[in-house]
Amino acid sequence: MDLRLGDNQYGKAEVRLVRVDRAEAGHTVTDLNVSTALAGDLDATHLTGDNSGVLPTDTQKNTVYAFARDGVGEPEEFGLRLARHFVDTTPTITRARVHLERYRWERITVDGQPAHHSFARAAGVRTATVTYDGTTAWVVSGLTDLTVMNTTGSEFHGFHRDRFTTLPEATDRILATAVTARWRHATDTANWAESFGLARGALLEAFADTHSRSLQQTLHAMGERVLRGQPDLAQIRLSLPNKHHFLVDLSPFDLDNPGEVFFAADRPYGLIEGEVIRDGAPDPGLAWW
Repeated sequence: MDLRLGDNQYGKAEVRLVRVDRAEAGHTVTDLNVSTALAGDLDATHLTGDNSGVLPTDTQKNTVYAFARDGVGEPEEFGLRLARHFVDTTPTITRARVHLERYRWERITVDGQPAHHSFARAAGVRTATVTYDGTTAWVVSGLTDLTVMNTTGSEFHGFHRDRFTTLPEATDRILATAVTARWRHATDTANWAESFGLARGALLEAFADTHSRSLQQTLHAMGERVLRGQPDLAQIRLSLPNKHHFLVDLSPFDLDNPGEVFFAADRPYGLIEGEVIRDGAPDPGLAWW
């Protein structure tokens, strides 16, 4: 029986990096979780244990910290710098992927003014993934853990039923989810901060002003709003867990419940996923995700 080595990669996962920019007017915190993954001519290390072509994962970690000394900037920009460095300076490496999570810190307000060096952690995590193969760079921006809720304006009825279906139809329900979204840029140059702000705003606006008949419909409306607002985005993928809120039966206590008291269930939950794609956009396949 013939066997061969399949696809492989290696890297350093979850390098925690915090940079403080100490401007006189007020400090700024950049808080990142950086993971690197390298692929290329690595047969020897797998088949014979010859490590001459392997850039140690510890070196990858050190590179993240060393590059931060010159400044981080936007996560997409930092990821591009790292990915290009690994491919362009290591002969055996032909593809580098850098995934970044940026945790948001906002300066605390005191007497109506932002504090000089005091911060509070803000909701939601910004993400970026950069893949570079020596010629082309694919940039994917995104966010996760952005929890949103509509207390009305959501329905779910008319669904298929079989003998195991017990779910009652709903014409007015709470709709809540924790948004994970990733959108791919058509180029590797952009105003990353502005693009992220526009995309985040579009996601929130579409969630708020879509009268939802299903979470699938809301997902599509959110993705469509992001792409229509930014022509340089090629596609967006969303993952929306349905954070169920069930009306509590208060009748055993001789109390009514006119849509005011709910039980928030954490599991199991529906998980709705999908993507919206711009016609004609170049498609690098699944590898860039």
